[in-house]
Amino acid sequence: MSMKPVQAPAPTATVVRTGQRNASRMLPLGIVLTAVGLLVLCAGVVLVAGVGDGGPRLRGIGGIVIGLFILFIGVTSLMSSWASRRSTVSIDPTGLWVSDGKVRNVVPWQTLAGVGLYWSRFGRGAKVYSIELCPSDPIDRDDPVLWPLVRDEEPLRPNLPRLRYRLPLPPSSRDTVVTAIRAQVPQLWLGEAERASGHIGMPDRKGHRERMR
Repeated sequence: MSMKPVQAPAPTATVVRTGQRNASRMLPLGIVLTAVGLLVLCAGVVLVAGVGDGGPRLRGIGGIVIGLFILFIGVTSLMSSWASRRSTVSIDPTGLWVSDGKVRNVVPWQTLAGVGLYWSRFGRGAKVYSIELCPSDPIDRDDPVLWPLVRDEEPLRPNLPRLRYRLPLPPSSRDTVVTAIRAQVPQLWLGEAERASGHIGMPDRKGHRERMR
């Protein structure tokens, strides 16, 4: 499915600031993990540097490894949240627009065979949502903006391609996005479906890097 050069969503588009909402939730977690990682790392260094016998020294090395691991997760979370803080999703008569604050692209409604909502359980009582954009033709899996949304899975219908777009959705934005999509293209709406836990998955980063060499 080829993507033509695009300009911007319509002034009347429904805009959801997905990055801002994700950042407000993930930044505090990243700060806490970073602080915990630093404390564990420092404790491990103190044990290794200040104690001579083998037992405490081994515990110190373990503390350093665990601290570095927690610190890595915390810093990665902070960087990811900060980088995506300006991300938005816009819905207008043209299609569903995705922007990271610097560049954007659109999935036109006319290229889709259906749009639906997936959700799965996360932890105790929480739910994770995603918008499933099912194309009528093969898509560019390495589009500069949209490639992180591409998933290679069994199609929702036998006559559809395996590749489709999966847009993770903050729970607080679910009703807004679903209402906007159904208002624009009610004929494409496929409804909701529960999936197994962890259904969001991950983009094919390795494959993308190899194909872009």
